Amino acid sequence: MANHNELGKKGEDLAVNFLLKNSYKILARNYIFQKAEVDIIAQKADVLAVVEVKTRSTNAFGNPQGFLKPKQIQRIVKAVDNYVTSNKLDVEVRFDIIAIVKNGNQFDIEHLENAYYHF
Repeated sequence: MANHNELGKKGEDLAVNFLLKNSYKILARNYIFQKAEVDIIAQKADVLAVVEVKTRSTNAFGNPQGFLKPKQIQRIVKAVDNYVTSNKLDVEVRFDIIAIVKNGNQFDIEHLENAYYHF
């Protein structure tokens, strides 16, 4: 596995652990619909958190959350709409980003709730 793929997998594992520690229930990981992949679908109370995980080895080229493009957002929204509809969920949907930056041997984790909206 390429180094960037390993870093991405490590970031998703860290994000899942972070969410679990903060009382979220993980409903799905790497949910795929058409051309979209949703990293994590989690729930806390009556809120469905759609979480995009952005992991970087450095923030020298900008913050990880800055790498989410409009086309990717459109695909994620479409996938989540399918997920909510097919599972007949009656929840508020929130779109989050968990930004992770490697800092030496540790990782800095930032959870951005309502990071983007579904226009």
